[in-house]
Amino acid sequence: MPRIPPVNDSELKPSVKDAFERHVKEYHARVTNMKATLGHSLLSFEVYMQWYPLYREVERILGKRLAYLFAWSISTAADCPLCSTFFRKIIIDAGEKPESLVLSTAEQDVLTFGSNIAKQRGNIDNDVYDAIAKTYTREEMVVLVAFAGQMIATNIFNNVMETSIDDYLVEYLPSPPNAFFK
Repeated sequence: MPRIPPVNDSELKPSVKDAFERHVKEYHARVTNMKATLGHSLLSFEVYMQWYPLYREVERILGKRLAYLFAWSISTAADCPLCSTFFRKIIIDAGEKPESLVLSTAEQDVLTFGSNIAKQRGNIDNDVYDAIAKTYTREEMVVLVAFAGQMIATNIFNNVMETSIDDYLVEYLPSPPNAFFK
């Protein structure tokens, strides 16, 4: 049960309703439980939705597949059931199994980088950082680290709020479904 339930249509302020409509139109996205919870604060919603342009930049840098795997590695390491399941869906819908990904060494380095940022709260070893810093520019590294921070902020929000898994994601929960809850 979420600590703060998502706003419902009758509670929506006109400014939030407009923000939701713009978001759906601009990003071809749905208003999820997380977004509807953020809808209690327009500013919070707008800040968290900056995830989308940052993610687009990560996709430009890493490519579509590695971008969603990077986000998944962060969310999994942060023990965020909602975000991890969201990215599991993308992985599975792309025809892969999250438990048996085939990765190059360079791809594994990016996932290790992401998961270590989440696990170590940013205090990662030089060898983990250097493994990808040799491939990406300073600007790209800044984007990747900023995105990791934004992803972790999203993970924290959902974990603290105990945001309910959206119905469309339930079938993508790992087996057993409580594997995330330690």
